[in-house]
Amino acid sequence: MEKSFDRRKFLQTTALAGASLAIPATELKAQSQPVEKPVGPKSKLNVAFLGVGLRGQSHIDLVLNRDDCNVVAINDVDDIMINRSKELFTKKGKPQPTVYKGEKAYLELLEKEDVDAVIISSPWRWHSEMAIAAMKAGKYVGLEVCGGFSMDECWELVNTSEATGSHLFFLENVCYRRDVMAILNMVRQEMFGELIHLECGYQHDLRHVKFNDGKSAYGNGVEFGEKGFSEAKWRTKHSVHRNGDLYPTHGIGPVAQYIDINRGNRLLYLTSFASKARGLHDYVVNHEKGGPDHPNAKIEFKLGDKVTTTIKCNNGETIVVHHDTNLPRPYSLGFRVQGTKGLWMAVNRSLHIEGTSPSHRWEDADPYLKKYDHPLWTRHEQKAVGAGHGGMDFFLIHAFVECAKRDETPPFDVYDAATWLSLTPLSEQSIAMGSHPMPIPDFTRGRWTERKPDFAFGDEY
Repeated sequence: MEKSFDRRKFLQTTALAGASLAIPATELKAQSQPVEKPVGPKSKLNVAFLGVGLRGQSHIDLVLNRDDCNVVAINDVDDIMINRSKELFTKKGKPQPTVYKGEKAYLELLEKEDVDAVIISSPWRWHSEMAIAAMKAGKYVGLEVCGGFSMDECWELVNTSEATGSHLFFLENVCYRRDVMAILNMVRQEMFGELIHLECGYQHDLRHVKFNDGKSAYGNGVEFGEKGFSEAKWRTKHSVHRNGDLYPTHGIGPVAQYIDINRGNRLLYLTSFASKARGLHDYVVNHEKGGPDHPNAKIEFKLGDKVTTTIKCNNGETIVVHHDTNLPRPYSLGFRVQGTKGLWMAVNRSLHIEGTSPSHRWEDADPYLKKYDHPLWTRHEQKAVGAGHGGMDFFLIHAFVECAKRDETPPFDVYDAATWLSLTPLSEQSIAMGSHPMPIPDFTRGRWTERKPDFAFGDEY
């Protein structure tokens, strides 16, 4: 007979999770030493890129637009992506970077090149390995988002940053989305009262990305792995072998800013559920290039088409995080911010403020979003024109460069990275254990009680 769930014992265990997991199996302190750094801000930053696929190229393009940066080196394994990146330098009249080709060539780059900062946009499996090596080399690290693979990996990032004194800027661009920042402005002005419940997630039909042969229009195929193009070479494999929230940070990142996670509040525990997996199989079977006899139609995909994770916070809030990438649907991160005085629902672009909105009725959110537009956007709006993802990529790279020049703690630091990344392995474990609650470690080791919110309070970056 299954043992009953002892809630009191679990909550006691959760409260001690940070202490119990503070020393992982892969201890790095003996290997890492603090790196001496020059005093004072740099006027010009030497930047290298590890991984120059489509996302890396987007970052290169923005950095090349700046007069305070030199892009000195790039690393990748794919000749197509390397050549596309080099074309960006030619187009903008900038000196060509030194190219390091190969999976481990980034280690040579870190050793040989005069680099102040690196931006990592490689496939997910390389993220932490590259970030750890770069921090050990004393570089200011910008790490693209994904989900973690293990709890040890998350602790390695934290331990390496603490041991070396090197900063990690977790490059979560959705925190800079214009409506998300306007709502942050409203939250800080207590328009919604005390926050009670939040929802978020990554709800994006990626079947065209996960199956892509690269031989015709982008996304027109049923191939992945060695036969795939771009992300289809590696991303789809995660859906074959893993079952959890594989990409939580676009949702949890902005929500964390609303309720001060790791800065006066923290995530306590989560429970995850996964539906059956049908979407990718049906895509292959029904695609003109696929069919029931195609080899990929025989694959049993492990990732549930809809993964739902619920989280409890120290200060009493609840969060629901959605992962939905294998079914037909419009794009939506599904934000919901609800408090004692009202709520905002991004999916219908509506809100309700008690005492202001008509009783029991929605209002169009757009007038509020314009009225409470964040000062960062009003200051830099023209500079963001043409930047990726509706302009928010400009704000992300701008903040990264300015923080790196000053060697400042970034707004989304290594503790945030570890916390958000951990949701993936914890969701996998929860699902594997029949949706059992899983404690979320305190990666700050108690510092969350003293740390203060610091994201987007000024209007510089």
